[in-house]
Formats: sequence, C-alpha cells, structure tokens
Amino acid sequence: MIYPKIPLAQSIIEICNAKGVHDIIISPGSRNAPLTIGFTNNPKFRCYSISDERCAAFFALGIAQQTQKPVAVVCTSGSALLNYYPALAEAFYSQIPFIVISADRPTDKIDIGDGQTIRQENVFLNHSLYNANLTEAATKENDVSINEAINVAIAQKGPVHINVPFEEPLYETTNKLSVDCNIYDTFKINNFVSQDDIASFSNLWNQSDKILILVGDCIPNSVEQKWIDHLASFPSVVVLTETISNLHHPSFINTIDTLITPFGSKEFTELQPRILITFGGMIVSKRVKSFLRKYKPNHHWHIDELRAYNTFGTLTKHFIVHPNQFFKQFFPFVNHVKSNYKATFEAIHQQRKIKHQEYLSKIKFSDLKAFESIFSNLPNHIQLQISNSSPIRYAQLFSIDTTIEVYCNRGTSGIDGSTSTAIGAAVGSKKPTVLITGDVGFLYDSNALWNNYIPKNFKIILINNGGGGIFRILPGHEETETFNTFFETSHCLTAEHLAKMYQFDYISSSDETSLSNSLKQLFKNNDKPTILEVFTPTRENNKLLLNYFEALV
Repeated sequence: MIYPKIPLAQSIIEICNAKGVHDIIISPGSRNAPLTIGFTNNPKFRCYSISDERCAAFFALGIAQQTQKPVAVVCTSGSALLNYYPALAEAFYSQIPFIVISADRPTDKIDIGDGQTIRQENVFLNHSLYNANLTEAATKENDVSINEAINVAIAQKGPVHINVPFEEPLYETTNKLSVDCNIYDTFKINNFVSQDDIASFSNLWNQSDKILILVGDCIPNSVEQKWIDHLASFPSVVVLTETISNLHHPSFINTIDTLITPFGSKEFTELQPRILITFGGMIVSKRVKSFLRKYKPNHHWHIDELRAYNTFGTLTKHFIVHPNQFFKQFFPFVNHVKSNYKATFEAIHQQRKIKHQEYLSKIKFSDLKAFESIFSNLPNHIQLQISNSSPIRYAQLFSIDTTIEVYCNRGTSGIDGSTSTAIGAAVGSKKPTVLITGDVGFLYDSNALWNNYIPKNFKIILINNGGGGIFRILPGHEETETFNTFFETSHCLTAEHLAKMYQFDYISSSDETSLSNSLKQLFKNNDKPTILEVFTPTRENNKLLLNYFEALV
C-alpha cells in the first residue's frame, strides 16, 4: 500500500476509512496532493475526479442524498474551497451528511501575499455543523477533531468542514503508516415521546375535528405503510403531500396547488385546521404556506429527529422523534372523531381533477402541456430528479406514478447544482435516472456534464422556454427591456452543441406530436446518456398557466 508521507494526511485517511466514509470526490490541485495520493491508493475508497469544485460538491451531495452516508469532497487551498459553499448550504438545510476536507497553507503563510492563501478557517461558519481547524502535526487533539467532525456529519445529518494545513514537500510517499489513530464512536440517541406528551397531545387530537397533515420532502419508504394506512382511516384528518414527499395513499391529496389556488376567504375559513401536523423537509407550495400563515391553526406540531422550522409562525410543539416512532406511540391513544373534514377536501379534489383534464385537453402546446405529456410517459420504477424554479412548480400540478422516486434540492431551492446532483444521485443509487430541468438552470450548471462517471441510462429532459419563465408569472412582470434582460434573462441558446461536446445523444421537439415521439425514443435508448430538449413558446406559457388556475373553479 502506498501512503502519503505526511502523518496528518495518513490520520485523516485512516479515520475516514474507520468511520465508513468511502466515497471521495477529489478536485485537482497541488496542496491536497497528500490526501489525493492516500485516498486513490487505498482500494477501500471510491474516488471520483471532478475538476469544477462547485459541480464536484453537488455531485457528492447527490451520492449522499441516495446513500444517506457521508461523502467527502477534497480540494486544494484558496478559492477552490469557496466553490463548495452552495452545495454545503443545501446539505445543511436538506439534512444530508457532507464532509469538506480542504488542504490549506501553514498558518504562517496566510496573509503574507502568497497566491491561494485565503483565510480558510471557519469559512463556512454559518452553515457548517462542525469546523475542525487542524494543526500541522498528527496529534491526539487533531484525531479528536477529525472524529468529531465525521461523527457530527453522521449523527446530525449535515455538513462539516475539516481544514488541513500541509507544508511542502507534498508528494513524498511511503509504504508504512507512521500513525496510530484514535477512533471515537458515533453515539446516536434513541428518542421517544414522553408519556405525559402522549396523554396531553392525544387529548387535543381527540377533541379536534379538523386535523391537517402536511408532508414535505421525504426519503422514499421512510414511513412504514401501516402508519400511512392508519393515517388515511381518520375522517377528521386530511393528508396533503407534495411531489417530493414520496408518500402515497389513494386518499392523500398530492396536488396541493390545484386544490387551494382558487379558494376564497370563505373556503379558507371553512377548511382552516385546528391542528397542523408536519413532517419531512422543506415545503414547495407557496400557496399552502400562504394559506396556513393567514388562516393559522390553533396548534402546529412538527415531527423530526433533529430540527423544526417555524414555517407558519404557529409552531407549538417539536416532537424530536422519527415519524415512525411518533405514530407507533401515538396512534393507540387517538380516536376516530366524527367529522366531514376529509370528505369536504376529497369532494373538492375530485372536482379539480375534472377541471384539470378539461383545461389541458383544449390548450395549445406550452410548458403546461409539455409537463402533462412528460409525466404521462415516464417509465415506472425510475428515479426522477427535478430542478428548481419552474420545473418543480409545474410538477406540483400533476400526479406521478407511485413507483417513481422523486427528488429536488429544496434546502435552499437554488438552481445552481441540479444537474450535478442528479448525476451524483444516478451514480449513488445505480437506478435509471431522469432529470427534468429548465434552460437557465441547465446552462448555469452545464459544467456538470464535464464528468466521466455519467451512467449510460442517465437522461435529461430540458424545457427550453428561452429564459427564466417563472418570472413571467410573478408580480411585477411587464414586457420591457429591463425585464427581459435582467429578470427573465432571455436567450436563444440550445443544448445541441453541448450534447455533442460531452458525447450525449440529442433529441428535440417543439409540439405535442414530436414530444410524444421523442419521449418514446428517449426511454428506448439506454446505450448512451441523452438530452431531450423541448422548446415551448416563451410569451404564451405564463398566460396559459394563469388561465389554468382560473379554469379550476
């Protein structure tokens, strides 16, 4: 075995191995050479070389999203490190284990005028759960910090930063370890709901005829089916899910925006919940957030092992347990309360579905029509990655087959790394993966395609409406040069030549018939990664979408 000669590098590599951190994403550089040598020469690590650090970090995020295990990114000193920040922030808010290992210059080299000597210590302080600022020697104190960083990433499901100063020479190797590392176990606390809380809160449940359960971003199969079925049995309980909730039952309502957008004050008042129960990650629907902020529940309980955000300004209880544990303890003590709450929601939902189909059957080709065709033709049992901005919001309007696992970077809701994340997720899951993205997000993250690990069955469906189409449906839109240039970022670019450069197959469509044929071709070919670019009318999409919500009444 070949090891780096620098003992501190040996310590990091050995501790990562002992803690099960085996996926390592490395960006080229010189100062991180000791780490690169150590990781790549140890067969226990799966090492990937991604040149663009921002793409590398989101690629790592995608792997960690799928494996739910920490993935390490390794970079050289200087500005390279700063490119990790968008993905690190996403990991923080999406609760994904993520480890940044940055090589640094020795302390006496900082701020003396040398190149690539920025102040790296604590650079992610606002969004890193732990910051290990190591010293140059291999010491017990350094071992403690390395262990603690990895333990926190695992136990608290989030990002940590290990900053490692190295002095030259950097490339010397040895065939013997010179360190005997200290390994400290990760301790996980098993949380339970107290008997007092069960008695108190089950009593509130049993007195409430309007209970709304809102489910955010969830890992597929994270909630046991028996609890899902039990939730569906209460007439006083309505369950609203989102595209990325990955939680399914025939009685759950999975198209929130189509349900509540046409409501007026009378309907909102009638359907205002007494108790709101939430679990899962961030909520996509702006409309449901607006509803619950204005028509506040008397009680809001959030169920999560780690965090509870006061999203609606009404949080009254954080149950620090996994939903499965909560339901296991809670359900034996709650009753079926007589109520028409669920039946009222279901009746409205059925009406909306009829109006939805009627409207879509008569409109011309557009973003809305394209998404209808795409979601109707997706193969079963795939992983679907959806980019932020318009794509995830359009996705909220359609039902998706329950065999499809759906993901989106909703921690920060940024467009910057959707493609890189999707590629990492495809590698991490080894499942057929489809990314649905918009043109601005795709172009912004085009370096994601500069990647030697893209599976052959990876597919991108690119909706190209000539700019940031979502800005056309937001307040303030008007046809001016300022709007078109600085908000919508109008362009006439396509993905055709990018596809050729990165050896993707390329298909395009611009109407309903060609899209139907292109989708069949897309899903038939698994021999090469493929981009399907769908061109839609820039100036028509927003009108058709706004008219859609009016037509639902």
